[in-house]
Amino acid sequence: MATTKLTINNNGSVKIDGDFEIVDMQGNNYGLQGRTIVSICRCGLSANKPFCDGSHKGHFEHDAIAFDLPPKKV
Repeated sequence: MATTKLTINNNGSVKIDGDFEIVDMQGNNYGLQGRTIVSICRCGLSANKPFCDGSHKGHFEHDAIAFDLPPKKV
């Protein structure tokens, strides 16, 4: 089984690394042209959404520190 790693960057994007596909709400694939690493915008400022273009620099603050979610509701 291939693994995919998502890294939540401080003050920036979500980096996706591994074997993955990205689809829109209708299930259409984004053409990633063979990339195995992309960054997804979290700030909403990118002109290339959903992909990060670096527009967040100086305009988005978030310290990415891992934590445990509460137990899953059954």
